[in-house]
Amino acid sequence: LQDGVPHTYRFKIPKGEVITIEDKVRGTVSWDAEATLGDFILLRSTGVPVYNFCVAVDDALMGITTVVRAEEHLTNTLRQVLILKALGYTPPEYAHLSLILGQDKQKLSKRHGATSVTQFKEEGFLPEAMINYLSLLGWNEGTDQEIYGVSELIEKFALERVIKSPAVFDMEKLKWVNSQHIRAMTIEELQNLIEPFFQSAEPPLPSNPEFLSAAAKMCQPRMNVLSEAPEIAREALAHPLVVTLESKEARKLIEEDENLAEFAEVVVSNFQSGEIPDPSSENFEADFKKWAKALGKKTSRKGKGLFMPLRLLLTGRMQGPEVPHQLALAEKASDKITGALCLRERIDNINTALELLHISA
Repeated sequence: LQDGVPHTYRFKIPKGEVITIEDKVRGTVSWDAEATLGDFILLRSTGVPVYNFCVAVDDALMGITTVVRAEEHLTNTLRQVLILKALGYTPPEYAHLSLILGQDKQKLSKRHGATSVTQFKEEGFLPEAMINYLSLLGWNEGTDQEIYGVSELIEKFALERVIKSPAVFDMEKLKWVNSQHIRAMTIEELQNLIEPFFQSAEPPLPSNPEFLSAAAKMCQPRMNVLSEAPEIAREALAHPLVVTLESKEARKLIEEDENLAEFAEVVVSNFQSGEIPDPSSENFEADFKKWAKALGKKTSRKGKGLFMPLRLLLTGRMQGPEVPHQLALAEKASDKITGALCLRERIDNINTALELLHISA
């Protein structure tokens, strides 16, 4: 030391020393310290203390009572407990969690997709949904419940219910959990959350309160993540009836429904006579349902025989969001977005499409 020769400081392990902890997840864990480690470095030759020495001292001085970390740190725990005991401190309780794996059962990494909080946020995952899903990776309160609020998790979570087996990160399950949290929101809450996605869409979608409210109401039952809202909304604004009528699914409907032309004629006639409610009216959804019910009685249709051809004619698609929701949204955007067709323009499309396909209404 006097000659200034570079040196390290090591922890001398007592002979026969056995360290045992009661891990809150893994149960009793014991090590033969001498056989497992040998004398290990505390201070490098540069004078810098090693990680385990720093962590042990920091835990002691901060009064840490419980350390929860990954199972990869089990070997560090042995070193830290030895240091704490040598310094006269009582070690904290430990809980070593199993790793989260990808679908290929390998350790979760960048190759499995989004790994940062920012990425998940940009994809439209909600903070409370992320917390909910992550809590389920290796923990269950003993019931079939899967959807939790943050405050509920704080109340019910217990380390004793965490299992030792590794959990697999399932993106589809995360999306489902996220969708359930989206459906539990108020329209006002949801419209504020989808606004940034509408503003950043290419091209941008309207972000005025009226349009956002209508879009949130329409998208809420269908989207898994917030970033899906612009695409759902943009599809609803269009009316690709001509293209859809050429599809296999629509062709089958046309073949099975011999009176589709007559039905289309009644729909067009109802619009011309003002019987179809105004999509811009405050009570449009309720009024539309009343009109559809009356239309069904008038044309002797009900169930799928009524709503499938009505959806096809008014939205131009065989499936999608609720029909009145789509019409209400399109009415708010027809003068703002190219390709957004209001009800009047959709009726014109119906006539054109029927003529092109030689289905005379």
